[in-house]
Amino acid sequence: MKDLIEKLLMELGEDPSREGLKNTPERVEKSLRFLTSGYMTNIDELVNGALYQENYDEMVIVKDIDIFSLCEHHLLPFLGKCHVAYLPKGQIIGLSKIPRIIDAFSRRLQVQERLTCQIAECLEKILKPKGVAVVIEALHMCMSMRGVQKQSSYTTTSSMLGSFKSDARTRSEFLSLIQPQGTRS
Repeated sequence: MKDLIEKLLMELGEDPSREGLKNTPERVEKSLRFLTSGYMTNIDELVNGALYQENYDEMVIVKDIDIFSLCEHHLLPFLGKCHVAYLPKGQIIGLSKIPRIIDAFSRRLQVQERLTCQIAECLEKILKPKGVAVVIEALHMCMSMRGVQKQSSYTTTSSMLGSFKSDARTRSEFLSLIQPQGTRS
């Protein structure tokens, strides 16, 4: 990969041997391998049995989870917040596993729409809950830095499964609970 990055720098009109760029191919390779490490993540190993039998049947929400991903169309970042809810059916998951699952799918070349669905479908498969809801709000650098150049334009996507899709009250409760509270924005 280093050779390709060096060639890319030359194609851009740069001198890869100059002081500031001398180690750039290695740094970019390391960065790209980290940013796409989700392809190598085994979800079963990630969850590592952190599923617990619990007689809790109210909504569980983890919100404002930072996400960072690379747009597969331009290889530019998009970043924002992910909000996840599920309605347990006798089984809960260790709360730290939810952001880890989000990272596993975010660390791939993505489109926000697919990412949203992959997270929801993964949680549905693992937990077999009454329902799962995922909302992602993200700022796309491909829209901010190039193309339309709209710096404050956020994209919101959602995936509602089970009772979140079939029951408007459940969906509405989730959407109201993920809104910023008080002075928090």
